[in-house]
Amino acid sequence: MSNVQSSSYETYGPDGTNRQPAYDVETLPYGVYEDTYRPAYEAQRPEPPLPLPDPDPDPVPVPVVPLAQPAAGGGRSGGRRAVRRRRAADRHTPLRRLVPQALVVAFLAGGTSAFVAKDKVIELTVDGRPRMLHTFADDVTELLADEGVPLGSHDVVAPAPGTALSSGDEIAVHYGRPVALTLDGHRRKVWTTARTVDGALRQFGVRAEGAYVSTSRSRPIGRQGLELDVRTERTVTILADGRTRTIRTNAATVGEAVEQAGVTLRGEDTTSVDRSSFPRDGQTVTVLRVTGSKEVREEPIPFLVHRTADPDLLKGTEVVERVGRPGARRLTYAIRTVNGVKQRPRLVRTEIVREPQHQIVKVGTKAMPSSVRGAEGLNWSGLATCESGGRPGAVDPSGTYGGLYQFDTQTWQSLGGQGRPQDASAEEQTLRAKKLYVQRGASPWPHCGARLRG
Repeated sequence: MSNVQSSSYETYGPDGTNRQPAYDVETLPYGVYEDTYRPAYEAQRPEPPLPLPDPDPDPVPVPVVPLAQPAAGGGRSGGRRAVRRRRAADRHTPLRRLVPQALVVAFLAGGTSAFVAKDKVIELTVDGRPRMLHTFADDVTELLADEGVPLGSHDVVAPAPGTALSSGDEIAVHYGRPVALTLDGHRRKVWTTARTVDGALRQFGVRAEGAYVSTSRSRPIGRQGLELDVRTERTVTILADGRTRTIRTNAATVGEAVEQAGVTLRGEDTTSVDRSSFPRDGQTVTVLRVTGSKEVREEPIPFLVHRTADPDLLKGTEVVERVGRPGARRLTYAIRTVNGVKQRPRLVRTEIVREPQHQIVKVGTKAMPSSVRGAEGLNWSGLATCESGGRPGAVDPSGTYGGLYQFDTQTWQSLGGQGRPQDASAEEQTLRAKKLYVQRGASPWPHCGARLRG
């Protein structure tokens, strides 16, 4: 019997072209390859145990079995023989080749477990914007650094930097925003992590009910901040025209609060505190009804006395060259009546009506003569006592005669005297009297002249 079997089937190549008929292809003989087919009803043969690894610690290189190349013209039979050889070589692969592969698999499995264990799912919210992320960071500080989230001195992080992380944690970063806050008239710079004006007011603890806010409470606050003017509601009491009015107000000035109380200021009316000042909670403001008038008064301006030396006058003699005259000024006072009570006058204007005329006096510097020939040895003190009572400045009731010896002005000046006799010194008056005696004797003193001899 021939070992070559024929088949009536046709074969096709990969490109779909018909190849030689199957009956022209040589089949393998039955005894050349191992028959691996087993019916289902037959028991499976146990696989032979794998050989134990060689105790030799030196690794043995695993032989590389080259793929069999089909012989020229071998066709299908050559390919089948190569497959059988590879299967036979695989069944005899020693255990030492499988051990390194198992170790690699075990290492990869352990690394994967550690990788999964350190991975954490975190919810990070930055300035109100949440996002989920995976991270290997150990704490909050490391996570923020990995995510490139900068922090300033006024920023807030919850939980605090340095806090250890676990999967499922939530981290919130709130950026600080500068606010130029004017609260009830007091200006200061503060920081807030709130993103709206309303949130900032709550954070500052400002009582917003009834308050004046310079901008919308829903307005967002950018990172650059904003200016905010807030006036809370206050209780202010207004006293006016004998009545008391208590109001709740967020007015910016006392004057505005007075108007809100229904009180009108007219003319010179004012308040007990500055109308432009900020009204404080619990403050009492009194309205002052003011009526005013003016009063004009005149008062004298005293003149000054200027003294000049005169070498022609005897020493001790003073002569008024120009009589002084006082000036005058006009003063205007404001007279106010506050709530019916007259106040102290207030000077509002000064006007010079007449300038004063200063008095000029000449003062003698010439040495006084010691005697007058022909008039010495007489009782001049007795004559002076009889004429004027011994007073150098005496003047008779008519105003014509003056001095110790009651000279008239014309006689006095003819004897070399200056001005009026009563203004000269006693020594000069006596000297002039002696000169008059030499000229006319005792006749100038008809009543008292006899005293010169007695």
